[in-house]
Amino acid sequence: MQYLIPIGSVVTMLGLAGLFFCIFRVARAKRAGLSDEELSQTLQSTVALNLAALCLSAFGLIMVIVGITLG
Repeated sequence: MQYLIPIGSVVTMLGLAGLFFCIFRVARAKRAGLSDEELSQTLQSTVALNLAALCLSAFGLIMVIVGITLG
């Protein structure tokens, strides 16, 4: 089960990259001076991506923990 540790690390890093992408996307939208409706639409579309990235990161951490526990 040692192979779960590096694979889980990669999955976790992908999730973290997605979270940082969401942060930068919202910050860019706020700096752009969009109207309230456009900003709300951008935030709503980012929420789903943010949740997916968070789940991916958590799944990767679970893989690492299982790999350490069983290895």
